[in-house]
Amino acid sequence: MFEGGEGSGKSTQARLLAERWGAVLTFQPGATAIGAQLRQILLDPANADLEPRAEALLMAADRAQHVAETIRPALLRGRDVVCDRYIGSSLAYQGHARGLGVAEVAELSRFATENLQPDLVVLLEVSDDEATRRMAAVAPDRMEAAGRDFHQRVRDGYRMLAAHDLDRWVALDGEGPIDEVAERVRAVVEARLR
Repeated sequence: MFEGGEGSGKSTQARLLAERWGAVLTFQPGATAIGAQLRQILLDPANADLEPRAEALLMAADRAQHVAETIRPALLRGRDVVCDRYIGSSLAYQGHARGLGVAEVAELSRFATENLQPDLVVLLEVSDDEATRRMAAVAPDRMEAAGRDFHQRVRDGYRMLAAHDLDRWVALDGEGPIDEVAERVRAVVEARLR
């Protein structure tokens, strides 16, 4: 699984890793038909007043559908799965940055996924300036437009998660050319999983 703040490069690196491994590539929120509808609600800038608890519940609903429809069936077929965002996103965004409590959101995520945990979480970290530069060409969605303070809390939440689960999480420098970051990812993934 790949985690990271906005503009960290996780989508690009997830795609590259899935291509290299021949794995199923997927993402959250929105990878299923139901999830796409939830994604529209979650990311629409017009929904600026979405209650944080409602946000967490919608994310959990997307994740439950995604695990049931995409991730678990792929695993049962013996396929590797590479996912752009998973439980860590909810813990960092809703649990930590929105202040709902990491333990509370973790319990909700365990329920949503029937406790399906990733073997490895790659956290890509970039500076605030680099993330801003990377995101400059796109119109921000509701999450991306949440402001610098919010995104700093997200980064802090991710760092806390990685520091407390060294067996599963690996934090990597996401800055630099795409192929250099991909090589860092490859080395870590092969060392941990192959």
